[in-house]
Amino acid sequence: MVKLKSTHILLRALTPEDLDFLELVENDEDLWYLSDTLQPFSRPILKEYLDHSHKDIYEVKQMRLVIALHNKQPIGFIDLYDFDPKNKRAGLGILIIEDYQAKGYGTEALELMIDYAFDILDLHQLFASIIEENTRSLKLFKSFGFEEVGLKKDWRYNSGKFQSEYLLQKINHVH
Repeated sequence: MVKLKSTHILLRALTPEDLDFLELVENDEDLWYLSDTLQPFSRPILKEYLDHSHKDIYEVKQMRLVIALHNKQPIGFIDLYDFDPKNKRAGLGILIIEDYQAKGYGTEALELMIDYAFDILDLHQLFASIIEENTRSLKLFKSFGFEEVGLKKDWRYNSGKFQSEYLLQKINHVH
């Protein structure tokens, strides 16, 4: 049985109470390069997003869960995106706010989501795109068996320079 709870964190659905946290993260200009964002989101737009966040992954082809401490304090998000049920694959992304990084929370969240994706959604593979300079994320994903399968050179333009981005895959060999 897959659980969305571990020793220190839990993965939970977004709630209306997450509006302030969502606004903080989505409007952090230092993080815009991760999602190709070019302008801030208004509070009403973010509220509308929250109001529709309950929709099924099979309908909207993505799923965002809050990474929260057991006291319900949100510390990040973990996403499945580009969900493709026919080909049994999805992209996987994770963001933990700076104050909570390098404390093992990302490891716990990734483990929970990988188990969910393979055991509940019955996916065959997960993929991730990580910029070359993000050595911490590369190390984290590789620790779960993700393999580099390509390097997209000068893929993202951020802070006045181009950044290359690795494509990583994890194949579920249990099928």
